[in-house]
Amino acid sequence: MRRALKRADDGKTLDPAEVEVLLSASGEALTSLMATAARVRDQGLADAGRSGVVTFSKKVFIPLTRLCRDRCHYCTFATTPGRVHSPYLSPDEVLEIARQGAALGCKEALFTLGDAPEDRWDAAKTWLEEAGYDSTLDYVRAMAIRVLEETGLLPHLNPGVMSWQDLQRLKPVAPSMGVMLETTSRRLFEEKGQPHYGSPDKDPAIRLRVLEDAGRSNVPFTTGLLIGIGENLAERADSIFALRRIARQYGGIQEVIIQGFRVKPDTAMRNDADVPLDEWLAAIAVTRVVLGPRMRVQAPPNLVDLAECRLLLDAGVDDFGGVSPLTPDHVNPERPWPQIDDLAKVTADAGFTLRERLTAHPEYLREPWLDPRLISHVEALVDPETGLANEAAFPRGLPWQEPDGGWDSVGRTDLHTAIDTEGRRTETRSDFDAAYGDWDVLREDVANRAAPERIEGDVKEALAAAERDPAGLSDAQALTLMTATGPALDQLAKIADELRKATVGDDVTYVVNRNINFTNVCYTGCRFCAFAQRRTDADAYSLSMDEVAQRAEEAWVIGATEVCMQGGIHPDLPGTAYADLVRAVRDRVPDMHVHAYSPMEIVNGSVRTGLSIEDFLISVKEAGLGSIPGTAAEILDDDVRWILTKGKLPTASWIEVITTAHKVGLPSSSTMMYGHVDSPHHWVQHLRTIAAVQDETGGFTEFVLLPFIHTNSPIYLAGVARPGPTYDENRAVHAMARIMLHGRIDNIQCSWVKLGVDGCVDVLNGGVNDIGGTLMEETISRMAGSKHGSRKSIEELTQMATAAGRPARQRTTTYGEVQQHPISALELA
Repeated sequence: MRRALKRADDGKTLDPAEVEVLLSASGEALTSLMATAARVRDQGLADAGRSGVVTFSKKVFIPLTRLCRDRCHYCTFATTPGRVHSPYLSPDEVLEIARQGAALGCKEALFTLGDAPEDRWDAAKTWLEEAGYDSTLDYVRAMAIRVLEETGLLPHLNPGVMSWQDLQRLKPVAPSMGVMLETTSRRLFEEKGQPHYGSPDKDPAIRLRVLEDAGRSNVPFTTGLLIGIGENLAERADSIFALRRIARQYGGIQEVIIQGFRVKPDTAMRNDADVPLDEWLAAIAVTRVVLGPRMRVQAPPNLVDLAECRLLLDAGVDDFGGVSPLTPDHVNPERPWPQIDDLAKVTADAGFTLRERLTAHPEYLREPWLDPRLISHVEALVDPETGLANEAAFPRGLPWQEPDGGWDSVGRTDLHTAIDTEGRRTETRSDFDAAYGDWDVLREDVANRAAPERIEGDVKEALAAAERDPAGLSDAQALTLMTATGPALDQLAKIADELRKATVGDDVTYVVNRNINFTNVCYTGCRFCAFAQRRTDADAYSLSMDEVAQRAEEAWVIGATEVCMQGGIHPDLPGTAYADLVRAVRDRVPDMHVHAYSPMEIVNGSVRTGLSIEDFLISVKEAGLGSIPGTAAEILDDDVRWILTKGKLPTASWIEVITTAHKVGLPSSSTMMYGHVDSPHHWVQHLRTIAAVQDETGGFTEFVLLPFIHTNSPIYLAGVARPGPTYDENRAVHAMARIMLHGRIDNIQCSWVKLGVDGCVDVLNGGVNDIGGTLMEETISRMAGSKHGSRKSIEELTQMATAAGRPARQRTTTYGEVQQHPISALELA
């Protein structure tokens, strides 16, 4: 104990064993620990520019539903349909609570509810159906909008477990959200008789995933631990370290609540004991020390007597959370809130000033954390000098809406002033750290991974298997060939090229197309992307609807049959803009094939329009969309994806979008970006995933290999990624794509933008049959630092094929024969 206390006091990094010891502190040891925690807290407040300020949020509690599919053994909030007048509060009841709170100067509407009650209770399912909602979360979203528009209170949503897509849908209606981790103990979840047994949403792995997804999605998130429900000190320490890891990696945890367990009557744990105060104080102090000065650490002031709130401050607390002058604490109804004036006096007696804050802490009241649709609501209540609440302000309803006015209502700049004469970036985006997360954590994560494998397996046997049954290679054989070098690599390329010839012949195909990147404003946080900008950055641009249509028309006039449209996830983008852009092109050039929108854009459009993914895809197809690019795939392995990107869609969502697109009749390409923080076994599994989707849908037209361009990439500049794949890896990956996808995807495409002419000629002799398109402009690779240009003429593409000893042939997007180009039918402006 003495050693652990000394190391904590000296600011040393503590290990789990030391933290476990400190969690048992009592008497003089606890006093010493709390003093250390208080110093850490005070340093954090000073660093934040608000020394001596302790905060709280003036809120109302809106218990939207007390039904829940879980069966936590300590909970009195969750109940059964027979014990409530209705499964859900009605909209009028929600608004009445919010209006009363607004009249009292409250600024936060805390929505608390049980997890997915419709999955357990027929009454909940029926109520939602009759009210016109697909799910509880849909109703939460609708009520949050009503509260914003009719009262001006800022919603804080505690709806339990949410998926990545749920978070995208709810972020625009709430400045903050939360879910309590409670504990990482699997024992309390898996063993019969333990408090979380029989509660599917209390699986620690699921709750940790929600915290990670929230950070990836730039959602300010509240979480915390429930102390004293049966976890041992080692499990408690593990929970604290889990929160530290996620907080450091994603930056999305805005505050951590350390809540002490209190026994409730009429529960399975009614005969247990309240957590001892000293044990709770030790947990608060240790959490403060481990999480450090930047974290806001909170303890509910109503769970102790008013005089004991001083002890919470002594233990390192700097926030009292939500305090309501109107509604009870529905989770701990036996413990009334302290009067705010009384809490302020206790705080002052401890040498601090109590200040009201908003539902999100000051550092989260800006993009990318705050959705632009909430800016006016926040500005009406915030003190611009401190980022805390303007205590004199009273909420009033303000309009909330998806951006309207079409794509042309979005502010824009001229593309030609946004990039330099070489088409490459010279500066990083202005929010380099906030957008991408903690680079030190990423470096540590990557450093702990094994180096790319060099497999010493039986190469001869694997080559024979590839020749005998290309698509039937085992994972071990595929990995052996993926790392082939020297004569083995030459033989691999030969096998792949013979397969190519037998499958599609000798023609090297290409499409005459134009890339149109209609905006580079994006808040997704892809760490490899040098293209994305904040909208206030000098390099930011957005093309108007007319400019997009004009570029399509220009392309048509010189013989293009396709435009490929993709853009950043612009915060002001109306959900209808995706269909509107397609219509603008098709209205101007009726016969142009529109190949547009990555799965990430499709999810964004679905979220913004409120349509399901299927209905959204049908809507853009009806507008004239012909196919979609299978980009945003990167590597279809979430462990790699969460290093490469902070907030891009997970693998399961990418697969859902692609399979749904194929289902509604929209074919797609498929892609893999490789050579960054991945390794050969990831490439093998990526190809397996692509093959499985093709087996199910048959909707992929081609597979495109995209080597990582490192030059201007943030993840490379930060020292996390390697500088792209090697020459041998490029050859092996292209050859293995041909072999592993044999019989499933006939067309294997290389990227001349990324490989250059010589690199393409090499892989054309190793299984590749397609060299993509003319592009006419290609912004994304250029800004990443590609030096191979942004356009190729038909003559140049033909010369590339000739260099490989093969004829060239123009194709359509879907690999059909090109009919006579009907330029004469076009009526030019």
